Amino acid sequence: MKLAIIGATGLVGRAFLRETERLSLPVDRLVLAASGASAGKRLYLYGKARKVEELSPDVFDGVDFALFSAGREISREYVPIAVKKGVRVVDNGSFFRMKEGVPLVVPEINFSDVGESPVIANPNCSTITAILALNALKKFGLTSVRYVTFQSASGAGRKGLDDLTVTLRGENPRFFPASLAKNCIPKIDDFLPDGYTGEEEKMRNETKKILHLPDLSVSATCVRVPVPFCHGVAVSAELKENFTLNEIREEWKKQDGVVVADDACHDVYPLGEMARCSDKTFVGRLRRDTASENGVTFYCVADNLYKGSASNAVEIVRRLVCDE
Repeated sequence: MKLAIIGATGLVGRAFLRETERLSLPVDRLVLAASGASAGKRLYLYGKARKVEELSPDVFDGVDFALFSAGREISREYVPIAVKKGVRVVDNGSFFRMKEGVPLVVPEINFSDVGESPVIANPNCSTITAILALNALKKFGLTSVRYVTFQSASGAGRKGLDDLTVTLRGENPRFFPASLAKNCIPKIDDFLPDGYTGEEEKMRNETKKILHLPDLSVSATCVRVPVPFCHGVAVSAELKENFTLNEIREEWKKQDGVVVADDACHDVYPLGEMARCSDKTFVGRLRRDTASENGVTFYCVADNLYKGSASNAVEIVRRLVCDE
């Protein structure tokens, strides 16, 4: 297999490499591409140093698969170029996620949506964090979902991590609108006319698309919190069918990609330390929603760089390679 990684020197790009090794993808030729400022850097795969080159149309020559994580505008410009050269693309950016005909895939849920599409979109990291646990609840008839996210600094990339570092030192923020060291910031992405943010709109639309539930009622409040890695999501869901909490736990245990961490008596609940560098979602704090007639509330955590991004994308490629 000939693989290209676009945005190779970024946080997710480097995680692509680690996940490629973990899953032992049979890479015969590797192309690493990034901006001109990163050209010449060396990264490693299977113990061998690989030189990063500046992104150009030529990097896609002879490539079978490309993993993109270089931002919306790079995807908009270069994914069509890659596809024209016969490359199959998994894109971690937001540009293609809601495009008609482009599958938005979490492989444990809807890998069959991939079909023959030359472009496969990776969902938003906050959506991925919650979606596996929600998929297990479809058996009970999902009618509405409400999210509150607790998103780490690395969700904003290297600039987000750097901003957390400088504000922890008492310096003024350089990237976020306020000091992340001193605040939880209830703004991720730009505000829209309806008062929601772009991140909240993504969660609403992506949830419906992945679960194949176009009429599902979804709302979200997305908050940046002062931790470096791993996103948490508090979820409240309204169900059609009667349920017991044990029945829900059993469905979670059957759901590929979910680890149940739900033993309140012994202080077992999802934590970022559990999820760090993992390709799993950790779910717990399960209880009935006392403000809802037939609702349930729970909390889940996943590593935004791994399960929320790189692990999800590389697993898609692994399955495609195995199918071929």
